[in-house]
This record gives sequence, C-alpha cells and structure tokens, in this order.
Amino acid sequence: WSPDGKRLVSASGDKTAKIWDAATGAVKTVFRGHTAEVWGAAWSPDGKTIATCGKDRSVRLWDPETGEERQKLSGHEGEVYTVAFAPDGQHLATA
Repeated sequence: WSPDGKRLVSASGDKTAKIWDAATGAVKTVFRGHTAEVWGAAWSPDGKTIATCGKDRSVRLWDPETGEERQKLSGHEGEVYTVAFAPDGQHLATA
C-alpha cells in the first residue's frame, strides 16, 4: 500500500509491476523493465519511489508517478524474492 493508503503496488509474472487506484481498481502506472517475473514490490515511506525485484536477479527503483526507471541495482547471485524500505527510507533490504 502507498503511505497515504490510496494506491496499491503489485508484482506480476508478466514481467511488470502495477500501481492500482484502491478506490476504483483502475491501473494508474505500469512498470516495465524486468526481463523475467517480478516477485516483489514496495513503496518508500515518503511515497516517492517504488522498488521492485524478481527472477532476473535485479532490483529496480521507479518513479511512481511517471513509471520511469530511476536505477537498476545488480549484483545478486540469485533471484530476488522481496524488497523492503527501512522506516527512514534511507536503506533498502532485499532477499
């Protein structure tokens, strides 16, 4: 869920992640860039960044408003199943 509770981010086997409007169920933003299934997604505490991860061994940071990829984090030796921001938004944990 977004910090304001109005949107939801989902990960998908179709290599995308999506932001949904919680009130209407409409897709607001689609994140495309992963080359395999996306298994995890998380909002930053300030709501200004989405982190995604997946089978392609990458973590990607996105602008939730535009859907633009800001950064790709590589280096995992295996698939990445989940991501989580620290409460202060300064660190990102992956597994």
